Amino acid sequence: MCAEALDAVVRGLYGEFSAFRGTGKVADYIPALAEVDPGHFGVVVHTLPGHVTACGDADVLFSIQSISKLFTFTMAFAGRGESIWKRVGKEPSGTAFNSLYQLEAEAGIPRNPFINAGAMVISDMLLADYPDPMAELLAFLHRLTGDESIGYDQHVYQSELEYGMRNASLAYLMKSFGNVQNPVDEVLRFYFKQCSIRMSCRQLAQATQFLANQGMNPLTGRAILTPSQTKRTNALLLTTGLYNEAGDFAFRVGIPAKSGVGGGIAGIIPGQLSVVTWAPGLNTIGNSQLGIDFLEEFTTRTGLSIF
Repeated sequence: MCAEALDAVVRGLYGEFSAFRGTGKVADYIPALAEVDPGHFGVVVHTLPGHVTACGDADVLFSIQSISKLFTFTMAFAGRGESIWKRVGKEPSGTAFNSLYQLEAEAGIPRNPFINAGAMVISDMLLADYPDPMAELLAFLHRLTGDESIGYDQHVYQSELEYGMRNASLAYLMKSFGNVQNPVDEVLRFYFKQCSIRMSCRQLAQATQFLANQGMNPLTGRAILTPSQTKRTNALLLTTGLYNEAGDFAFRVGIPAKSGVGGGIAGIIPGQLSVVTWAPGLNTIGNSQLGIDFLEEFTTRTGLSIF
């Protein structure tokens, strides 16, 4: 599809779906996220040749929450390779992203790196690998985007620290099984800070380009992951990136993607483009309702998916 035709489809869809701004419910279990206006709606489509279509609140910063798990996973996978699978699985969870009972039943080994427990194990690895993993994560995002303004939201971070009791329970449970090796407080602080990173749709679309480009950062020409690791990462995103809604999302939309309870969804069509939506209203599973609806129609009308 040529750039002009893609522009027309995206802008047309944005106009249609703007009528449904505010659909869903913001994540009020994190008080700082409850303050976000549910009427926000932004979309960016970024092709590998470099054409960008941006609509609505495309440049408004928001809390990326669990989309950050994609970037910490990438750092760990690039640094440690296949050894990470000794401590985290590759299977869909089938349960909520913060489930305790599944974790206990499986001896403290999280089902995949994109649920909360899995991301905390990845955080534990990065704490062992870097003196200051948060600084390394931000530097990584700066290289991916070419934008050194990206940081984290102190207000959201403090809110998560104060109300993150269930995540603390997950971490202590894994610690009891020996799958968290650093002090739990350090793991939680790093985990909450990464979830509190603020980015825009435009920045996220740029940051995820390497997954559409066989692991190569288009800005620098340097490899982030090998082509094989990139294939595996995209496969995990397809099967686990939207928690226990991953199957329905694959059925309806048909692309690898990662969501966050801040309302963002970052999607990939390998070899072609990245697409990011932000609409803070969530469905009952914790994914952006308007974002999913938009992306379903986007892949339907453009004919662009991995299937």
